[in-house]
Amino acid sequence: MTYDKPIKRIAVVGTGVIGASWAAQYLARGFDVVATDPAPGAEKRLRDYINRAWPDLKTIGLAAGASQDRLSFTADMSAALVDADFVQENGPERPEFKQKLFAEMDVAAPIDTIIASSSSGLTMSSVQVDCVHPERTVIGHPFNPPHIIPLVEVVAGAKTAPDAIARAMRFYAEIGKKPILLKKELPGHVANRLQIALYKEITYLIQDGVLSVADADDAVSYGPGLRWGVMGPNLQWHLGGGEGGIQHFMEHLMPRMVESMKHLGSPDFGPTLAQTIVDGVLAEAAGKSVDELAAEENRTLIGLLALRNVSKARAASAVAAE
Repeated sequence: MTYDKPIKRIAVVGTGVIGASWAAQYLARGFDVVATDPAPGAEKRLRDYINRAWPDLKTIGLAAGASQDRLSFTADMSAALVDADFVQENGPERPEFKQKLFAEMDVAAPIDTIIASSSSGLTMSSVQVDCVHPERTVIGHPFNPPHIIPLVEVVAGAKTAPDAIARAMRFYAEIGKKPILLKKELPGHVANRLQIALYKEITYLIQDGVLSVADADDAVSYGPGLRWGVMGPNLQWHLGGGEGGIQHFMEHLMPRMVESMKHLGSPDFGPTLAQTIVDGVLAEAAGKSVDELAAEENRTLIGLLALRNVSKARAASAVAAE
């Protein structure tokens, strides 16, 4: 089986926060989107979310033909999938539920349609077990919110066909995402594991009285976090090696870092530490609601992504002119 048919119609299964954001993203890229969710009031919540997201999507830039009018909704999942060219699933993170859902989607969707899961923690091998055609099922895990953050983690299951993975990687790249391919399945995939690893040390430092909650946030967002938004830690160590680059870093600086790893802490996470973080975060939020903070974050992220694109374009022009 090949998965090279044109993708024009997207089915979004499950329209919670992640599903609604995906629907907004696909509409902004000029696709027909049919969404499905059995929950009462799901359609109104979905349309309200997309209305709120649309100004940000306009700022990012809409594709030709992008329109909210290209969204349709049905509570009948089989009807939503019957003509879908690509499926983005966003159901609850429960193994038994996902297995049943994927078996049902596998029956309903055309045989040459890829079915991608936004699952943040489950592996595709555990989800595809009851599918008749598991070869077209993949993990396509976004970073929240998908209509703004480019990252998508693409992971195969034990029975996923290489062609399906290759097509999913191409598709996400074609719509402006930054897909990364995980060569092995891991619970939680990669990006969340990196976040958890960093947060483990942050909570240890807070518990040990080294710094406050607000200072811990500033230490990341005004320090390495700024650099990580430009290039990842491996390239950063290349810069850190000076003229000798990464080779010098590995030979002369990495041994010190390995020694430092031995001193990283493990917090004793209990009610006291949890309350310390709650109190610190609420003080840092300074009365702003979660929705207000999220909107502020989205505006800043859009600006940063735009600046990054301008910088890349200028660098490419400079290289071409040489």
